[in-house]
Amino acid sequence: MFGRKKSTKSTESGGGLSPLKSSIGADSPSADNGDNSQIAHLKNLLDGRKLTLDSFDLRATVGTGTFGRVRVVKVKDASDRSPMALKMLKKSEVIRLKQVEHVKAEKRILSMIEHPFIVNLLTTFQDDKRLFMLMEYVNGGELFSYLRREGRLPNDSGKFYAAEIVLAFQYLHNMNIIYRDLKPENLLIDCHGHVKVTDFGFAKVVEDRTWTLCGTPEYLAPEIIQSKGHGKSVDWWALGILIFEMLAGYPPFYDENPFGIYQKILSGKIDFPRHFDVKAKDLIKRLLVHDRTKRYGCLKNGADDIKKHKWFKNVEWEQVFARQLTPPFIPNVKGADDTSMFDRYPESEEGSTHSINKREQVLFQDF
Repeated sequence: MFGRKKSTKSTESGGGLSPLKSSIGADSPSADNGDNSQIAHLKNLLDGRKLTLDSFDLRATVGTGTFGRVRVVKVKDASDRSPMALKMLKKSEVIRLKQVEHVKAEKRILSMIEHPFIVNLLTTFQDDKRLFMLMEYVNGGELFSYLRREGRLPNDSGKFYAAEIVLAFQYLHNMNIIYRDLKPENLLIDCHGHVKVTDFGFAKVVEDRTWTLCGTPEYLAPEIIQSKGHGKSVDWWALGILIFEMLAGYPPFYDENPFGIYQKILSGKIDFPRHFDVKAKDLIKRLLVHDRTKRYGCLKNGADDIKKHKWFKNVEWEQVFARQLTPPFIPNVKGADDTSMFDRYPESEEGSTHSINKREQVLFQDF
Protein backbone atom coordinates (compact mmCIF):
# COMPACT_ATOMS: atom_id res chain seq x y z
CA MET A 1 0.00 0.00 0.00
CA PHE A 2 2.83 2.40 0.75
CA GLY A 3 5.09 3.81 -1.88
CA ARG A 4 7.95 3.86 0.57
CA LYS A 5 9.16 1.09 2.80
CA LYS A 6 9.05 1.65 6.53
CA SER A 7 11.64 4.32 7.19
CA THR A 8 13.44 4.94 10.45
CA LYS A 9 16.19 7.17 9.13
CA SER A 10 16.76 10.79 8.38
CA THR A 11 18.90 12.30 5.70
CA GLU A 12 21.33 13.36 8.42
CA SER A 13 20.95 10.57 10.92
CA GLY A 14 22.59 7.72 9.07
CA GLY A 15 19.66 5.63 10.26
CA GLY A 16 18.66 6.53 13.78
CA LEU A 17 16.69 4.49 16.25
CA SER A 18 13.41 2.99 15.21
CA PRO A 19 10.50 4.99 16.65
CA LEU A 20 10.71 5.11 20.40
CA LYS A 21 7.96 3.02 21.93
CA SER A 22 6.51 5.24 24.52
CA SER A 23 3.33 6.36 26.23
CA ILE A 24 0.88 5.11 28.78
CA GLY A 25 0.27 1.43 29.38
CA ALA A 26 -3.13 -0.24 29.52
CA ASP A 27 -3.20 -0.39 33.30
CA SER A 28 -2.25 3.21 33.90
CA PRO A 29 -4.71 5.51 35.63
CA SER A 30 -3.76 8.54 33.58
CA ALA A 31 -4.44 6.96 30.22
CA ASP A 32 -8.17 7.63 30.45
CA ASN A 33 -8.06 11.35 31.11
CA GLY A 34 -4.64 12.40 29.86
CA ASP A 35 -3.44 13.77 33.21
CA ASN A 36 0.09 13.14 34.42
CA SER A 37 -0.63 11.22 37.61
CA GLN A 38 0.91 8.00 36.30
CA ILE A 39 3.98 9.81 34.99
CA ALA A 40 4.44 11.53 38.36
CA HIS A 41 4.00 8.15 40.04
CA LEU A 42 6.67 6.53 37.86
CA LYS A 43 9.09 9.41 38.42
CA ASN A 44 8.52 9.10 42.16
CA LEU A 45 9.19 5.36 41.92
CA LEU A 46 12.55 6.07 40.26
CA ASP A 47 13.49 9.01 42.49
CA GLY A 48 16.58 8.41 44.60
CA ARG A 49 17.54 5.18 42.82
CA LYS A 50 21.00 4.95 41.29
CA LEU A 51 20.00 3.28 38.06
CA THR A 52 22.06 0.87 36.01
CA LEU A 53 21.01 -1.62 33.36
CA ASP A 54 20.97 -4.25 36.09
CA SER A 55 18.21 -2.30 37.86
CA PHE A 56 15.73 -3.65 35.31
CA ASP A 57 14.21 -6.87 34.11
CA LEU A 58 14.64 -6.69 30.34
CA ARG A 59 11.66 -7.73 28.24
CA ALA A 60 10.98 -7.68 24.50
CA THR A 61 12.70 -5.38 22.03
CA VAL A 62 10.16 -3.07 20.40
CA GLY A 63 12.49 -1.02 18.21
CA THR A 64 15.99 -1.18 16.72
CA GLY A 65 18.31 1.17 14.89
CA THR A 66 21.88 1.72 13.80
CA PHE A 67 23.19 2.64 17.24
CA GLY A 68 20.75 1.10 19.67
CA ARG A 69 17.43 -0.45 20.52
CA VAL A 70 14.34 0.04 22.68
CA ARG A 71 13.27 -2.62 25.15
CA VAL A 72 10.33 -2.91 27.48
CA VAL A 73 11.64 -3.07 31.04
CA LYS A 74 10.39 -3.34 34.61
CA VAL A 75 12.18 -2.12 37.72
CA LYS A 76 13.53 -4.97 39.83
CA ASP A 77 12.62 -5.14 43.51
CA ALA A 78 9.88 -2.51 43.18
CA SER A 79 6.34 -2.69 44.50
CA ASP A 80 5.13 -1.24 41.19
CA ARG A 81 5.97 -3.41 38.18
CA SER A 82 4.68 -0.99 35.55
CA PRO A 83 6.39 -1.47 32.18
CA MET A 84 8.56 1.30 30.78
CA ALA A 85 10.50 1.74 27.55
CA LEU A 86 14.29 1.87 27.80
CA LYS A 87 16.09 3.43 24.85
CA MET A 88 19.67 2.15 24.82
CA LEU A 89 22.25 3.90 22.64
CA LYS A 90 25.79 2.68 22.01
CA LYS A 91 28.18 5.54 22.70
CA SER A 92 30.72 4.29 20.15
CA GLU A 93 28.10 4.30 17.39
CA VAL A 94 26.67 7.67 18.43
CA ILE A 95 30.18 9.11 18.07
CA ARG A 96 30.92 7.29 14.81
CA LEU A 97 27.71 8.55 13.22
CA LYS A 98 28.29 12.10 14.53
CA GLN A 99 25.05 12.05 16.51
CA VAL A 100 26.36 13.30 19.88
CA GLU A 101 24.70 16.71 19.67
CA HIS A 102 21.43 15.26 18.37
CA VAL A 103 21.22 12.76 21.23
CA LYS A 104 22.01 15.41 23.83
CA ALA A 105 19.46 17.76 22.26
CA GLU A 106 16.81 15.04 22.34
CA LYS A 107 17.35 14.53 26.07
CA ARG A 108 17.39 18.28 26.74
CA ILE A 109 14.18 18.94 24.79
CA LEU A 110 12.28 15.97 26.24
CA SER A 111 13.24 17.23 29.71
CA MET A 112 11.61 20.58 28.88
CA ILE A 113 8.25 19.41 27.60
CA GLU A 114 5.05 17.91 28.96
CA HIS A 115 1.98 17.47 26.74
CA PRO A 116 -0.85 14.92 26.33
CA PHE A 117 0.24 14.05 22.79
CA ILE A 118 4.02 13.92 23.29
CA VAL A 119 6.10 11.11 24.76
CA ASN A 120 7.18 11.56 28.38
CA LEU A 121 10.79 11.15 29.45
CA LEU A 122 11.12 9.67 32.95
CA THR A 123 14.88 9.86 33.49
CA THR A 124 18.27 9.27 31.87
CA PHE A 125 21.46 7.53 32.98
CA GLN A 126 24.59 6.06 31.41
CA ASP A 127 27.42 3.59 31.84
CA ASP A 128 30.83 3.37 30.16
CA LYS A 129 29.41 2.01 26.90
CA ARG A 130 25.82 3.19 26.61
CA LEU A 131 23.34 6.02 27.10
CA PHE A 132 19.90 5.19 28.50
CA MET A 133 16.65 7.12 28.17
CA LEU A 134 13.81 5.71 30.25
CA MET A 135 10.40 6.57 28.83
CA GLU A 136 6.79 5.76 29.46
CA TYR A 137 5.71 2.77 27.36
CA VAL A 138 2.89 2.92 24.83
CA ASN A 139 1.61 -0.49 23.87
CA GLY A 140 -0.73 0.40 20.99
CA GLY A 141 1.85 0.33 18.19
CA GLU A 142 2.70 2.83 15.47
CA LEU A 143 0.29 4.77 13.29
CA PHE A 144 2.39 3.39 10.41
CA SER A 145 1.37 -0.19 11.25
CA TYR A 146 -2.31 0.76 11.57
CA LEU A 147 -2.20 2.63 8.27
CA ARG A 148 -0.45 -0.30 6.61
CA ARG A 149 -3.21 -2.66 7.77
CA GLU A 150 -6.06 -0.35 6.76
CA GLY A 151 -4.63 0.76 3.41
CA ARG A 152 -5.93 4.28 3.97
CA LEU A 153 -7.98 6.03 6.64
CA PRO A 154 -11.50 7.46 6.44
CA ASN A 155 -11.68 11.25 6.41
CA ASP A 156 -12.81 11.54 10.05
CA SER A 157 -10.07 9.18 11.26
CA GLY A 158 -7.37 11.22 9.57
CA LYS A 159 -8.91 14.36 11.04
CA PHE A 160 -8.79 12.87 14.56
CA TYR A 161 -5.04 12.16 14.40
CA ALA A 162 -4.26 15.43 12.61
CA ALA A 163 -6.05 17.44 15.32
CA GLU A 164 -3.97 15.90 18.10
CA ILE A 165 -0.76 16.54 16.14
CA VAL A 166 -1.76 20.18 15.52
CA LEU A 167 -1.99 20.73 19.28
CA ALA A 168 1.36 19.02 19.87
CA PHE A 169 3.06 21.19 17.22
CA GLN A 170 1.41 24.37 18.49
CA TYR A 171 2.77 23.61 21.96
CA LEU A 172 6.29 22.88 20.67
CA HIS A 173 6.37 25.96 18.45
CA ASN A 174 5.29 28.17 21.35
CA MET A 175 8.50 26.97 23.03
CA ASN A 176 10.51 27.66 19.84
CA ILE A 177 11.02 23.92 19.31
CA ILE A 178 10.82 22.53 15.78
CA TYR A 179 10.25 18.79 15.49
CA ARG A 180 11.49 18.05 11.94
CA ASP A 181 10.71 14.34 11.75
CA LEU A 182 6.96 13.88 11.35
CA LYS A 183 5.95 10.59 9.70
CA PRO A 184 3.61 7.70 10.59
CA GLU A 185 6.53 5.71 12.02
CA ASN A 186 7.06 8.38 14.68
CA LEU A 187 3.47 8.49 15.87
CA LEU A 188 2.57 6.04 18.61
CA ILE A 189 -0.99 5.07 19.53
CA ASP A 190 -1.71 4.54 23.22
CA CYS A 191 -4.03 1.86 24.55
CA HIS A 192 -6.97 4.26 24.41
CA GLY A 193 -6.33 5.23 20.80
CA HIS A 194 -4.67 8.63 21.22
CA VAL A 195 -1.48 9.80 19.52
CA LYS A 196 1.94 10.35 21.09
CA VAL A 197 4.62 12.10 19.03
CA THR A 198 7.91 10.32 19.63
CA ASP A 199 11.57 10.27 18.54
CA PHE A 200 12.90 13.77 19.14
CA GLY A 201 16.37 13.07 17.73
CA PHE A 202 16.05 15.88 15.18
CA ALA A 203 14.08 18.36 17.25
CA LYS A 204 15.81 21.66 17.85
CA VAL A 205 15.28 24.89 19.75
CA VAL A 206 15.33 27.57 17.05
CA GLU A 207 14.57 31.27 17.53
CA ASP A 208 14.64 32.03 13.80
CA ARG A 209 16.14 29.59 11.28
CA THR A 210 18.48 26.62 11.06
CA TRP A 211 20.28 25.18 8.04
CA THR A 212 20.73 21.52 9.00
CA LEU A 213 19.56 19.06 6.35
CA CYS A 214 17.53 16.42 8.16
CA GLY A 215 14.23 14.60 7.88
CA THR A 216 12.64 11.81 5.85
CA PRO A 217 12.81 12.50 2.07
CA GLU A 218 9.06 12.27 1.39
CA TYR A 219 8.35 14.75 4.19
CA LEU A 220 11.02 17.39 3.49
CA ALA A 221 9.82 20.94 2.88
CA PRO A 222 11.20 22.76 -0.19
CA GLU A 223 13.18 25.20 1.95
CA ILE A 224 15.13 22.29 3.48
CA ILE A 225 15.95 20.81 0.07
CA GLN A 226 17.03 24.21 -1.24
CA SER A 227 19.14 24.98 1.87
CA LYS A 228 17.38 28.31 2.36
CA GLY A 229 17.30 27.98 6.13
CA HIS A 230 14.17 26.72 7.84
CA GLY A 231 12.09 27.01 10.98
CA LYS A 232 8.65 26.06 12.26
CA SER A 233 7.26 26.15 8.73
CA VAL A 234 8.74 22.72 7.96
CA ASP A 235 6.52 21.03 10.56
CA TRP A 236 3.35 22.45 8.96
CA TRP A 237 4.51 21.29 5.53
CA ALA A 238 5.06 17.82 7.00
CA LEU A 239 1.55 17.89 8.49
CA GLY A 240 0.18 18.44 4.98
CA ILE A 241 2.15 15.42 3.75
CA LEU A 242 0.90 13.31 6.66
CA ILE A 243 -2.76 14.22 6.13
CA PHE A 244 -2.42 13.29 2.46
CA GLU A 245 -0.72 9.99 3.33
CA MET A 246 -3.33 9.06 5.92
CA LEU A 247 -6.21 9.71 3.53
CA ALA A 248 -4.59 8.35 0.35
CA GLY A 249 -2.49 5.51 1.75
CA TYR A 250 0.69 6.85 0.15
CA PRO A 251 2.66 10.13 0.26
CA PRO A 252 2.05 12.79 -2.41
CA PHE A 253 5.67 12.85 -3.57
CA TYR A 254 7.35 9.50 -4.14
CA ASP A 255 10.19 8.06 -6.19
CA GLU A 256 12.57 5.12 -5.76
CA ASN A 257 15.45 7.61 -5.64
CA PRO A 258 15.55 10.37 -2.99
CA PHE A 259 16.66 12.90 -5.61
CA GLY A 260 13.60 11.99 -7.66
CA ILE A 261 11.48 12.72 -4.58
CA TYR A 262 13.17 16.09 -4.15
CA GLN A 263 12.48 17.00 -7.79
CA LYS A 264 8.79 16.15 -7.37
CA ILE A 265 8.56 18.18 -4.16
CA LEU A 266 10.12 21.19 -5.87
CA SER A 267 7.79 20.83 -8.87
CA GLY A 268 4.83 21.24 -6.51
CA LYS A 269 2.49 19.03 -8.55
CA ILE A 270 0.05 17.06 -6.37
CA ASP A 271 -2.32 14.45 -7.79
CA PHE A 272 -5.25 14.01 -5.41
CA PRO A 273 -7.26 10.77 -5.51
CA ARG A 274 -10.89 11.23 -6.57
CA HIS A 275 -12.25 10.11 -3.20
CA PHE A 276 -10.59 12.98 -1.31
CA ASP A 277 -12.78 15.21 0.84
CA VAL A 278 -12.88 18.69 -0.70
CA LYS A 279 -12.14 20.43 2.62
CA ALA A 280 -9.20 18.12 3.38
CA LYS A 281 -7.85 18.80 -0.09
CA ASP A 282 -8.09 22.55 0.50
CA LEU A 283 -6.20 22.36 3.80
CA ILE A 284 -3.47 20.18 2.30
CA LYS A 285 -2.99 22.70 -0.51
CA ARG A 286 -2.68 25.52 2.04
CA LEU A 287 -0.08 23.53 4.01
CA LEU A 288 1.91 22.47 0.94
CA VAL A 289 2.55 26.02 -0.26
CA HIS A 290 6.16 26.57 -1.37
CA ASP A 291 6.21 30.17 -0.19
CA ARG A 292 6.40 29.70 3.57
CA THR A 293 5.23 33.28 4.15
CA LYS A 294 1.88 32.14 2.71
CA ARG A 295 1.81 28.65 4.24
CA TYR A 296 -0.89 27.88 6.79
CA GLY A 297 0.60 27.74 10.27
CA CYS A 298 3.16 30.41 9.33
CA LEU A 299 0.82 33.39 8.97
CA LYS A 300 -0.01 36.02 11.59
CA ASN A 301 -2.49 33.75 13.39
CA GLY A 302 -0.11 30.76 13.48
CA ALA A 303 -1.72 27.40 14.20
CA ASP A 304 -5.12 29.04 14.72
CA ASP A 305 -5.52 29.34 10.93
CA ILE A 306 -5.28 25.55 10.74
CA LYS A 307 -7.58 24.98 13.71
CA LYS A 308 -10.22 27.30 12.20
CA HIS A 309 -10.02 25.75 8.72
CA LYS A 310 -13.30 24.35 7.41
CA TRP A 311 -11.96 20.75 7.54
CA PHE A 312 -11.84 21.12 11.33
CA LYS A 313 -15.16 23.03 11.46
CA ASN A 314 -16.93 20.75 13.96
CA VAL A 315 -13.86 20.00 16.09
CA GLU A 316 -14.01 21.18 19.70
CA TRP A 317 -10.36 21.87 20.44
CA GLU A 318 -10.73 21.86 24.23
CA GLN A 319 -12.15 18.34 23.94
CA VAL A 320 -9.23 17.33 21.73
CA PHE A 321 -6.73 18.54 24.34
CA ALA A 322 -8.64 16.76 27.12
CA ARG A 323 -8.58 13.52 25.09
CA GLN A 324 -12.37 13.42 25.20
CA LEU A 325 -13.01 12.67 21.52
CA THR A 326 -13.70 9.05 20.60
CA PRO A 327 -10.67 7.53 18.82
CA PRO A 328 -11.30 5.72 15.53
CA PHE A 329 -9.17 2.75 16.61
CA ILE A 330 -8.65 1.13 20.02
CA PRO A 331 -5.64 -1.22 20.08
CA ASN A 332 -6.49 -4.78 21.11
CA VAL A 333 -4.00 -5.18 23.95
CA LYS A 334 -4.22 -7.59 26.87
CA GLY A 335 -2.24 -5.63 29.44
CA ALA A 336 0.19 -2.80 30.10
CA ASP A 337 3.22 -4.88 29.05
CA ASP A 338 1.63 -6.28 25.87
CA THR A 339 4.04 -5.95 22.90
CA SER A 340 1.87 -7.68 20.28
CA MET A 341 1.14 -4.44 18.40
CA PHE A 342 4.82 -4.04 17.48
CA ASP A 343 7.00 -5.89 14.99
CA ARG A 344 9.14 -8.69 16.39
CA TYR A 345 12.86 -8.02 16.64
CA PRO A 346 15.74 -10.43 17.35
CA GLU A 347 17.19 -9.95 20.82
CA SER A 348 20.89 -9.29 21.36
CA GLU A 349 23.38 -9.49 24.18
CA GLU A 350 23.43 -6.06 25.80
CA GLY A 351 27.09 -6.42 26.71
CA SER A 352 28.25 -6.68 23.09
CA THR A 353 29.35 -3.11 22.37
CA HIS A 354 32.68 -1.32 22.03
CA SER A 355 34.30 0.76 24.74
CA ILE A 356 35.27 4.40 24.24
CA ASN A 357 38.23 6.29 25.69
CA LYS A 358 38.22 8.91 28.47
CA ARG A 359 38.39 11.82 26.03
CA GLU A 360 35.28 10.52 24.27
CA GLN A 361 33.49 9.95 27.59
CA VAL A 362 33.71 13.70 28.23
CA LEU A 363 31.33 14.23 25.31
CA PHE A 364 28.54 12.70 27.39
CA GLN A 365 29.34 14.21 30.79
CA ASP A 366 26.20 16.38 30.79
CA PHE A 367 23.82 13.69 29.52
